[in-house]
Amino acid sequence: MPELTVTHLKKAFGDNTVLHDNSFTIKNGEFFTLLGPSGCGKSTTLNCIAGLEQPTGGSIVVGGTTFVDAEKKVFLPPEERNLGMVFQSYALWPHMTIAKNVAMPLTIRKASKSDQRALIHEALDKVGLADLSGRYPHQLSGGQQQRVALARALVYSPTVLLLDEPLSNLDAKLREQARAWLKRLQEELGITTVYVTHDQDEALALSDRIAVMSGGHMLQIADPHTIYERPATAEVAAFVGRCNFLQGKVEGSAGDRHHIRLDCNDEIVQVATPGLTAARGQAVTVAVRPENLEVVAADADVSGANRLTTEVLTSSYVGSRYEYDVRLGSQVVQVESNRPGLAGQVQLVFQPEAALFYTEKVELSQEEQDLLTVTP
Repeated sequence: MPELTVTHLKKAFGDNTVLHDNSFTIKNGEFFTLLGPSGCGKSTTLNCIAGLEQPTGGSIVVGGTTFVDAEKKVFLPPEERNLGMVFQSYALWPHMTIAKNVAMPLTIRKASKSDQRALIHEALDKVGLADLSGRYPHQLSGGQQQRVALARALVYSPTVLLLDEPLSNLDAKLREQARAWLKRLQEELGITTVYVTHDQDEALALSDRIAVMSGGHMLQIADPHTIYERPATAEVAAFVGRCNFLQGKVEGSAGDRHHIRLDCNDEIVQVATPGLTAARGQAVTVAVRPENLEVVAADADVSGANRLTTEVLTSSYVGSRYEYDVRLGSQVVQVESNRPGLAGQVQLVFQPEAALFYTEKVELSQEEQDLLTVTP
């Protein structure tokens, strides 16, 4: 399968620029995900690759074939790109059987009837629906319809598979099962895949690499572990997984650690920041994921960690863990723990290495601010 290279991709609709000079390369056989909130530019990027949108600037090359080069005025139409695409709605024709839906791309390419029969059976067999070829879309479940759409995208052996939120119409349980099945199929086929989603769990579970997008920019491109454990910006940390953001100011530094006085309760914490510098008095953000925090009894002896005096506001049992909301001065902090039944005054504990450190301020929505602020 070919490599896909996007260079300085730009797209504007009139005065509104929706893609800002983005560049990335997708390796042969890689599962590459464009992740971000609605309106961030991920679907526009996919549509530019597919040929459904014409970029304002930049180039797209797949396996040595130039799809787009804005400077040289090259634009290969969608039907000449040999790409497979699955839409969010599946776009199945209700009056056609499953076999005829899958046959449509082959009919357009003028494949012979005998070739069509063999290719349709092979494509439906790949997705586990070979015995349902005579049914109509309304006779299938949502998950089965999604597989038909995928079979139709694979039937003519595309060079790259493009998936635009194909699991979003499934219920939560079926969605989990479908993403595991999709990952297995992609690995078996070894097909280069570009996947669009706003679901962070989906992106982490499926991807070889993820590009986190916001406002038409690519904030970070990395493997799932790096995206989650070491997000490059506070915005990435806020979007991928849950995170507590504590504003403060640098009190001083010692080696690779900064001492931060928190705004919410005027206490000082240590944060390990290898390679990162900040001046005394500089405003910074300390970010800690709920699973990297712990709540312990007020009189517990904890050494080598940051210890903050807090009060349990709410406690919820969610099956595999307990979730606590605790009061940290003027702020509410979310904690995941295996410890049951904590209430009242407790200690909030975390290791200096478990915190993320940013010199940028996190902008929360008014709704988020209301939820995370303790009313006096």
